[in-house]
Amino acid sequence: MIGGLFIYNHKGEVLISRVYRDDIGRNAVDAFRVNVIHARQQVRSPVTNIARTSFFHVKRSNIWLAAVTKQNVNAAMVFEFLYKMCDVMTAYFGKISEENIKNNFVLIYELLDEILDFGYPQNSETGALKTFITQQGIKSQPQTKEEQSQITSQVTGQIGWRREGIKYRRNELFLDVLESVNLLMSPQGQVLSAHVSGRVVMKSYLSGMPECKFGMNDKIVIDKQGKGGATDDSGKSELGGSSGKQSIAIDDCTFHQCVRLSKFDSERSISFIPPDGEYELMRYRTTKDIILPFRVIPLVREVGRTKLEVKVVIKSNFKPSLLAQKIEVRIPTPLNTSGVQVICMKGKAKYKASENAIVWKIKRMAGMKESQISAEIELLPTNDKKKWARPPISMNFEVPFAPSGLKVRYLKVFEPKLNYSDHDVIKWVRYIGRSGIYETRC
Repeated sequence: MIGGLFIYNHKGEVLISRVYRDDIGRNAVDAFRVNVIHARQQVRSPVTNIARTSFFHVKRSNIWLAAVTKQNVNAAMVFEFLYKMCDVMTAYFGKISEENIKNNFVLIYELLDEILDFGYPQNSETGALKTFITQQGIKSQPQTKEEQSQITSQVTGQIGWRREGIKYRRNELFLDVLESVNLLMSPQGQVLSAHVSGRVVMKSYLSGMPECKFGMNDKIVIDKQGKGGATDDSGKSELGGSSGKQSIAIDDCTFHQCVRLSKFDSERSISFIPPDGEYELMRYRTTKDIILPFRVIPLVREVGRTKLEVKVVIKSNFKPSLLAQKIEVRIPTPLNTSGVQVICMKGKAKYKASENAIVWKIKRMAGMKESQISAEIELLPTNDKKKWARPPISMNFEVPFAPSGLKVRYLKVFEPKLNYSDHDVIKWVRYIGRSGIYETRC
């Protein structure tokens, strides 16, 4: 597994060093400094092989984290550990910086002793670690047998992501459906490729050890029930949102470790004991029946060799009661552009010579509306006979619905030991759709 873990600053100085196996020597520290940090050319690959030694590295601001091994290890698991290590350090002392690492080096070594055993990753859940590693890195007071048994069961038991005895005055659940829609469209309006990458992020402030059940309009579930839009609902008005489609087909999904995968495979129900605080419940991807929030209609006309006329129309394709925000359209221009005159109906447009693009910004736009921009582009004469490649027009935006059509059907909470029911829990659901790579060829 992992032979050693090193943390460097931007100068290549070692801030933290922990060697777990005898096959990793001190020369590995210098090899990474010379070949990666002080390399003449920029190192793009996150994995570097030097003298039969593999270095897996991630960078946070001006700090390098490198895991070293001579074995043929699972690269995805090593990177998952490195990112988890970053999350744990952030949870303990905030921003990962050279000063913070120097101030908390005792704490970091203590954390490494807990989450890596002979190079094998162990429990790295922040909630579990904070029960027996204090925030200042000082050893906690002698614990009672009851506290020690709680720690033992949490580290070795099935529920390592949540400790017992959590209490809140108000039991609340916040659920965000965050989606990124990606599109490539032809000038004639034909969709060449489109997919949505989504995340369900939750914040839970619940007492005790509650059992949660989460349902969405998954096509397999709806087909099993025979009809779309089952009556199973939480009864809370905040679970409303964009009506979306009756059901969606999810191509693939991954879950937080708290989700019971056996129940999902057999019943397609997502049941789990939630961690305390913020966490990512699931990720998913869809490619069918995507709601495209905007349609871009480009028209580019060449007037001779020294002039271009560009007209771009954008149409919003969602309910008139909804508002899109942070809209930005980037219209590329040729390299030999000498001047641009722009007229837009709404928002502000500006030619940015350094980016070879006209940037058109609109603060907000309602559904079922359209707006347009016209531009005259003056070109310098050039001897280059190669025609302009016409890069695609790209677009950024944010909309208050899920472009995949995903809908939260119910979110239920069960806590048999404490005296509160599902109706006592305040629930909030929010849908946010953002542009990923949203491009239209012109």
